[in-house]
Amino acid sequence: MNVQYKKRHPSDIAQQWSNTFLSKLEEYFNRYEEQGITIEMLTPSELEHYHLFAINLNLKHVWEHNPYYRKQLESSGFTEPRISSLKQFYQIPYLLKDTIRGNKNLLLSVEPHRICQYHLTSGTTGKPIFTAHTLADQYYHDAIVTYPNLFHGNSSSDIVGIALPYEFAQPALGFQRMYQFSYDAAVVSLGKGGYMAPVDKSIEALRDFEISILVTTPSYAALLAEEMKKMNITMDSLNVRKLVLTGEGCSPAFSNRLKQIWDCEIQQVYGSTEIGMMGIQNDGEQGYHLLEGGLLIEIIDPETALPAAHGQVGEIVITSLLREAMPFIRYRSGDLGYVEEPQPGDSIQLKKLHLRGRMGGEITVEGVSYSPLMLEHCLLMIPEVGLWYRFILSDEELTIEIEADIAADDEEQFLDQVRSHMYNMAGAVCKVVLNLQIPRQFSKAQRVFYQS
Repeated sequence: MNVQYKKRHPSDIAQQWSNTFLSKLEEYFNRYEEQGITIEMLTPSELEHYHLFAINLNLKHVWEHNPYYRKQLESSGFTEPRISSLKQFYQIPYLLKDTIRGNKNLLLSVEPHRICQYHLTSGTTGKPIFTAHTLADQYYHDAIVTYPNLFHGNSSSDIVGIALPYEFAQPALGFQRMYQFSYDAAVVSLGKGGYMAPVDKSIEALRDFEISILVTTPSYAALLAEEMKKMNITMDSLNVRKLVLTGEGCSPAFSNRLKQIWDCEIQQVYGSTEIGMMGIQNDGEQGYHLLEGGLLIEIIDPETALPAAHGQVGEIVITSLLREAMPFIRYRSGDLGYVEEPQPGDSIQLKKLHLRGRMGGEITVEGVSYSPLMLEHCLLMIPEVGLWYRFILSDEELTIEIEADIAADDEEQFLDQVRSHMYNMAGAVCKVVLNLQIPRQFSKAQRVFYQS
């Protein structure tokens, strides 16, 4: 068999980058950096000017390279791929999950041979959603826009352990590229409890490599700490100075527990396989600073699909700005939250996103809906309650299974205390039972269970 192989020279890849519309965004930010300004410092009017510039580049790109998006634009009355205000942009139809499930080519906006990486969602709620990236996507998305205040303290001296799944999904490789490209840090690909990543081996790597930043999910951080205790490994024998938590919802109470256990800084990241990293919540803060160099966020009423009032909780709609292979334009994420505007004088002039769970993910008890994260926060305010618990729903009746280190003689009194606390703090009527063997999970933690 005659196989032809053409070696790609780095200059060829650089040429590919320079030919993409993303290079114009690099030029845009280079002008600011020459003045010592980052996107964190832009005024609202400057940021809107940037968003208009970036959106117009994206619209021109999909108009010329994607039949689906061009049809959507033309059906909305566009005769050219250009807007003069965000009000015009909001006339473009939303992109729905069901439209793109299982279709890896619908949003593809480059020639297939330029794709260098595919990812897909887990598909637990239906057919998976595919995403694709070019080399330019990966370079620009991770390196073109800098956020020095949000990512303060990261340096080339860090050893970063990434304890996330590397199969299918985007986050693990996304974090790896970010720390390597943007901070010149070394990365240890720990994985997350798979065949090549048993927990004890990951713990040994934490110690042997003197890992300083650990990127993982909240539940896996809890599991690692639990296993280290069994192995008689103390936190002060490690070098971890920061936990970066992502991939699962995490209440303030859960985060505070991890901070106490690991005795280090906590940073939380909001993101998805479809879009990538979207927001950063640093230690001691409430709300995620939006990474507005790479995206535009809207909040809409999920029932009417109209813009939500300022400060009102609604569905999060996302537009990617730094993706040429597969742009997401006005994508309805299914996540719920509201946006807080920055205040004059704030060191970071990026909007904050306050998450409030997912559409359809609320728990209904006796006709009243509750956010699982809100219930988690209330539950873990009780120091004796462990980090492993389950909310079990049956005919709108809630049973909470908990682990707790209490004496047998005190069990009934303690369970009554938890019941009263949940009612007084959250208004939730529930039954509380002790279960000292709640199963541990290596996949995304499931906290809510339904029984018929």
